[in-house]
Amino acid sequence: MSTKNPQTGIQAAENRPSEPKGAERLRPPASARAAARDDAPRKSKLPLLIFAILVIGGATAALAWWRSTHKPRDESQLVLQGNIDVRQVNLAFKVDGRIETLNVDEGDSVAAGDVLATLDKRYFDDDLQRARANRENAAANLARLEHGSRPEEIAQAKAQVDERKATLARAKHDYSRAEDLVGTGAVSRETFDQAKAALSEAIARLAYAEKTLELAEKGPRQEDIDAARAQLAAQDAQVTQAARRLSDSKLLAPSAGVILTRAREKGAIVGAGETVFTETLASPVWVRTYVNERDLGRIQPGMKAGVRTDSAPNKVYHGEVGFISPTAEFTPKTVETRELRTDLVYRLRVIVDNPDGGLRQGMPVTVTLNLNDAPAAKGN
Repeated sequence: MSTKNPQTGIQAAENRPSEPKGAERLRPPASARAAARDDAPRKSKLPLLIFAILVIGGATAALAWWRSTHKPRDESQLVLQGNIDVRQVNLAFKVDGRIETLNVDEGDSVAAGDVLATLDKRYFDDDLQRARANRENAAANLARLEHGSRPEEIAQAKAQVDERKATLARAKHDYSRAEDLVGTGAVSRETFDQAKAALSEAIARLAYAEKTLELAEKGPRQEDIDAARAQLAAQDAQVTQAARRLSDSKLLAPSAGVILTRAREKGAIVGAGETVFTETLASPVWVRTYVNERDLGRIQPGMKAGVRTDSAPNKVYHGEVGFISPTAEFTPKTVETRELRTDLVYRLRVIVDNPDGGLRQGMPVTVTLNLNDAPAAKGN
């Protein structure tokens, strides 16, 4: 813009800073400057819009969380959190010996009664044969006593008595003759003494033979029969024990499960009770969970339970409450509850069937107890 000087009449330029040469070409067009002025208010409103969206989203999430944590309490069910406790058993021979065979290895599934390992049986066979021989000897001795004397033995005793009677009669005759002659001097005193001694001996021998015949006719004493019968029973026990030791040379699986560890190898000498395998029992398994004092009176042993895992939430394992601890304790760190960890709780054991082997040691599970199906109290 220019002004005209009244005195000189010369139009002068407005007093303003001079622009460098070429500035007109660098300046944005008027339309672009106008558009920039229009966008400025909209850019200033964008952070406010984002903030409002975040506030609304957070409020919605907080409301959803509050509703999920403050749902009306379902009095027909009790939901508990717990962990699987799989039982394990250390398998060992009942007798000592040398391992002859090992039929399974770590990770193998076994059924109840499967032969897992065997010992060298030769020594057990020898013990059994010796026990059986001793038993036969004792049985024969008892039979002999129970049957009594044979007729031949009684006849032999009678013949011996007759022989002793004849000997006594001759001794009496010799003694009488020596007695008559000793006075006349025809028989020496020594001969007379010998005849007298022979007579005494014949009398004693006859008495012994008669007692022997009496015992043969009466048979063995009842006390001897009872002692022989007891001896036979002892030998029977020895046979049973030897047979049991032979049977115990086989290591059998007590129930279905999986071999967890294998502690010995073939050819090793093991003692009785020394662990050879460790087996994890497949079923049933236990769930270790905890219930607070408020819900303690709502449950009882025998109550049916449904168990779900995080890996298969739609699959339900069936079980029942098997044990409720009579003493309270603090909630362990491995159990997740909605109450404070300082609350006192009672340990609960739920026995669960595990037909497919899906429940494993330490697995977290959710236990649902149906309070409407509580078993009837005993005595009702």
